Amino acid sequence: MESHQYFGYGVTGAGLSYSSSYPSVPSMPNRLFGSLKLDIGNSTSSPFSTQFDCDTYATTVSDSQDCYSPTENLSGESSSYFSRLNPSVDCQRESLFPGGTSLLQDASSSHNIKHALLKLETTLMGPDDDEDVNTPNTCLEGSSRPQTSDQKPSAWSQQHEGSHVIQTQTSFVSRQRQFSKGANVEKRQKEMEEVPFHGIPSGDLKQLLIACAIALAENKVNDFDKLIEKARSVVSISGEPIQRLGAYLVEGLVARKESSGTNIYRALRCNEPEGKDLLSYMHTLYEICPYLKFGYMAANGAIAEACRNEDHIHIVDFHIAQGTQWMTLLQALAARPGGAPHVRITGIDDPVSKYARGDGLDAVARRLTAISEKFNIPIEFHGVPVFAPDVTKEMFDVRPGEALAVNFPLELHHTPDESVDVNNPRDGLLRMIKSLNPKVVTLVEQESNTNTAPFLTRFVETLNYYLAMFESIDVRLPRNQKERISVEQHCLARDIVNVIACEGKEREERHELFGKWKSRFMMAGFRQCPLSSYVNSVIRSLLRCYSEHYTLLEIDGAMLLGWKDRNLISASAWY
Repeated sequence: MESHQYFGYGVTGAGLSYSSSYPSVPSMPNRLFGSLKLDIGNSTSSPFSTQFDCDTYATTVSDSQDCYSPTENLSGESSSYFSRLNPSVDCQRESLFPGGTSLLQDASSSHNIKHALLKLETTLMGPDDDEDVNTPNTCLEGSSRPQTSDQKPSAWSQQHEGSHVIQTQTSFVSRQRQFSKGANVEKRQKEMEEVPFHGIPSGDLKQLLIACAIALAENKVNDFDKLIEKARSVVSISGEPIQRLGAYLVEGLVARKESSGTNIYRALRCNEPEGKDLLSYMHTLYEICPYLKFGYMAANGAIAEACRNEDHIHIVDFHIAQGTQWMTLLQALAARPGGAPHVRITGIDDPVSKYARGDGLDAVARRLTAISEKFNIPIEFHGVPVFAPDVTKEMFDVRPGEALAVNFPLELHHTPDESVDVNNPRDGLLRMIKSLNPKVVTLVEQESNTNTAPFLTRFVETLNYYLAMFESIDVRLPRNQKERISVEQHCLARDIVNVIACEGKEREERHELFGKWKSRFMMAGFRQCPLSSYVNSVIRSLLRCYSEHYTLLEIDGAMLLGWKDRNLISASAWY
């Protein structure tokens, strides 16, 4: 039999559409965001400001980018604040001279100089009207521009150029304006200093972010606004790990306050980069950190161990992605002394992978065909283009005599549980898999507790979890490298915003600690099987290629990969 005859490909559910509650990545923005109106995307400190080009954002953001680059400065305020803080003297003159031109005309007469100066002094020493003046921002209000120094009011241009009185008044006005502007800055700084920071040490951004979350949880809106403004002045997507993470946490907090978290989460999806670019960012994350490799190696090792004597193996992968994660397992199976087994792979698709591939599941089929021919192993691929919660056991086409292996790689936490849906799809899916009598089930999940935790607890957990991850990225990619910024923004930031800003069915990122997963699997009828010592040693060798700060622990029958003292990913096997 020729090598190309080893591969078979089929698709189940081809007539099904992605009609799940989960939004599709390449969905058109016109349908989703026609009336979307958020302040967060227009803030010059927002790391997502370049993302909001859907419909109503298009004009505003394109104009604002002429003045401020969101990747260069995250410490600014909104444009309206800049306008308020830096009013143009020329466009404010009439507020200094009530009555229009009459005051200047009086001043041109030598008989009225003292009277004019007296009125001027009375005006300047009176109440400050700056707070009531709204200076148009040239970046956001293209049709309303403040007057420049060349665009003088008619009364200003009517005076004699050599008039000592006018020069004196101009100099005095300029000094007074500078004093007034400086007073506003000092007033704003004083307000910031008066914010109840609850004993937060100066420069402690982590505690400042937590204080923001506490104020929001307690519905102290005024305190929150001042705290978040302070936080925005020190976060940066090109700074230290806590500054970079803080930039996304700030956006999540503001989105939660404005009840716009779901819209931002979906906007980030509808504004994904080109599929090939997203795939490149995902590959970069795969290369610079061992998290994904750890999951793949653990799953491959557990399946190889459980199916070492099987002639027909059926792998159900709930996150097929590009399909290349099975290459090492298939190569090992092809080299078995007794000959290669027949392998059937059922791949469950997901929207991010579909978009990154730039093609449907047939792209996965082509890759597996190449693997089949290269290693001379018969492979049959069966694509299931539906989301995990919508899968039925009929879609798997389980056949008698097959050893069934099911893989859940960083995917099961997306399936809602009893806290979201009374039908408890998460536990229902596990019971359905158990009814198929699998030889082995592998689970890889984030070691984080964000599923049913209340908001404040969830915020602190997310901060600590992703801070460890951002620190690990810092070791391999320079802080000012654009590629690192893209990896964090497109591969991590969206999940961070979802955890912080969304609730109910809209919160898709619902992680649980291994202990909770263990309880769920045992209630579904599973028993745990330990991962082999060989897999453990291979993973330890892998970690030595990255950093000495990575840790690998064996706890309660599972392997946990961590950074320093924080566990990040767990891997376990069940039957």
